[in-house]
Amino acid sequence: MINTKETNPRPDAPASRDQGLEEVRLRQQAIGVKLRHMFDQVVNEPVPDEFLDILRRADERSSTKEGQ
Repeated sequence: MINTKETNPRPDAPASRDQGLEEVRLRQQAIGVKLRHMFDQVVNEPVPDEFLDILRRADERSSTKEGQ
């Protein structure tokens, strides 16, 4: 009968597992940095004039409805 269960785990197994976890952490950190950079770019984009006009008109309508 063949014993498939290892009695002695490989000594390098924990190191490779830790290395894999470190790689995952580094990838997550890189993704986070890129997402923050993209978010900052979007936040700093100018608001289109057409959108500002729509907001102004909506404010005017809501203020005239409140005054009635």
